[in-house]
Amino acid sequence: MAPQLRTLEAREWDTWYRTLERAFGGPPTPPETRELWQSLTEHDRSIGAWDGDECVGTAGAFSLRLSVPGGALVDTAGVTMVSVSATHRRRGLMTAMMRRQLDDIRERGEPLAALVASEPDIYGRFGYGMATQQLTTTIDTTRVRMEVPAGEGADGVSEVRLRYADPVSALTACEAVYADQVAGRPGMPARPPGWERLSVLTPQGGGGDGSPLQCVVAERDGATVGYARFHNTPQWNLSGAHGAIVLRDLEARDPGAYAALWRFLFEIDLTSTLVAQNRPVDDAWQHLVSDVRRCERQLRDGLFVRLVDVGAALAARTYRAPVELVFEVTDPFCPWNEGRWRLAGDTGGASCTRTRAAADVTLHVRALASAYLGGVSLTALARAGRAGRADELSRGTLARASLAFGNEPAPWLPHSF
Repeated sequence: MAPQLRTLEAREWDTWYRTLERAFGGPPTPPETRELWQSLTEHDRSIGAWDGDECVGTAGAFSLRLSVPGGALVDTAGVTMVSVSATHRRRGLMTAMMRRQLDDIRERGEPLAALVASEPDIYGRFGYGMATQQLTTTIDTTRVRMEVPAGEGADGVSEVRLRYADPVSALTACEAVYADQVAGRPGMPARPPGWERLSVLTPQGGGGDGSPLQCVVAERDGATVGYARFHNTPQWNLSGAHGAIVLRDLEARDPGAYAALWRFLFEIDLTSTLVAQNRPVDDAWQHLVSDVRRCERQLRDGLFVRLVDVGAALAARTYRAPVELVFEVTDPFCPWNEGRWRLAGDTGGASCTRTRAAADVTLHVRALASAYLGGVSLTALARAGRAGRADELSRGTLARASLAFGNEPAPWLPHSF
């Protein structure tokens, strides 16, 4: 018999999670991390595939609110913990779980689904498009310096006081800084209660020979205006110390606090390297360094987005320039989205409704998803030809749409889920 899908029961969580761990390989999840994921799991949104008493597939979702252009927080299913046992590949289990999950998301009235892909090739066929990228950098701090002006006044660097703080004790103040940034950058999730604890667990790249997680907070007039969390990994050879700082996260309420924190990281004694593994592609430190060429930079995919309700999703965001056009949407996996949609919007808001009017642009839902947060250009997708899944029918409309969909700052997902 084919494996059966059913909603996860609380008593089954350990078995279900062990299936996930086995699929991804590596050492077991540390107990503290495992306990937190168990507490955050939404059982009614989690699916197990069972072959008799054996769990052979997993998929879950978190109830999130994701920032979109214009600052609105849109109800989003944060798809997570997806796996199929190696013994049950090529049997349609992944497709069956994605089908059931997207039907459930639609019934809940959530316009969006989003995920971080272990293998991006898997999720395109289900309508997910790469919507954000992340910047990773390794900086030789012996040869690159931060060119930070002294600055005075309400947001100047000279007015900022930095101090070490216990990461857990400072969590409330730091989380308030994070929350202030969410509406201003698409792709950032508003963290539900409990999620802030993930930021102080040992991160990927930390631990081992490195220090426990460290935290420095930036204060002005007694108020917390920024923070940085990082590991310090000491290294020595015959020439002396050449340790590395591995940045976990950094947020600031103003340019002065931001610059002060980055300068601090550059100048920590006994270190010669600064590694930042997930930063926005337009992160401002790139304009503060003395020699950006010596900052090794790499891009990789970040958040993948899926429009579950095209009309509601497009109406939920604003547009950088006035736009009015008709899309012909192709969406074989969620056929309720297929057809023509009239989008009209600007910086003040938007509407998106069904229409029988002639289409100006044809888009696969995957291309629309990639462009949704403003980080992927529709015209760039069109230049990719058939692979880009975007085509212009009325001359000039795609360029206008691309301008309207764009956003500053660039979208970014600060952490996985």
